[in-house]
Amino acid sequence: MSVRTPDPDWTPGDEPDVPQPTNPGWLSDLELAEVRGRLPLLYVEALPVRVDGLGQVTEVGLLLRANTVGEMTRTLVSGRVMYGETLRDALFRHLEKDLGPMAFPLLPASPVPATVAEYFPMPGITPFTDERQHAVSLVYVVPVTGTCEPRQDALEVSWMPPEEAASRAVGDELEGGRGVLVRQALASVGALR
Repeated sequence: MSVRTPDPDWTPGDEPDVPQPTNPGWLSDLELAEVRGRLPLLYVEALPVRVDGLGQVTEVGLLLRANTVGEMTRTLVSGRVMYGETLRDALFRHLEKDLGPMAFPLLPASPVPATVAEYFPMPGITPFTDERQHAVSLVYVVPVTGTCEPRQDALEVSWMPPEEAASRAVGDELEGGRGVLVRQALASVGALR
């Protein structure tokens, strides 16, 4: 039974014959570019932290990487949520992808994020920009207990006290306004005094 609400000019049989992808969670580069030009995409971002026995944040981990023009920048663990994937699964997949399989993240019990960021390709609408797309990102503060060995395009994980991670100097090294995001995420867990 179809639950599709037809468009006003729709007649049965109007849908084109589109072959089903072999992995419906992934998009080709061409499909991704087309979607990015039409719809906001959903992302998860994680701020990895180390905590003490009382659960207080003692260190914040930021990824160091080279951007597309070769500049060294800092960033958070981040990535798209695939079609049919839970937020928890997406968060775990990106933490493992960026920090390595031995990071041992402690995912939050609730899927409620610490904060939400909305990225626009045009600066000035929000503090967050992404020249590729309009994206909505659910941001989590995630304690990690293991050894972090970055993979993918990250060169290293830099661990620093929360006050340093929230500083203007470090914020200026973060792309797309993520310095604001780090401060918001740390404030949500009471890590900033």
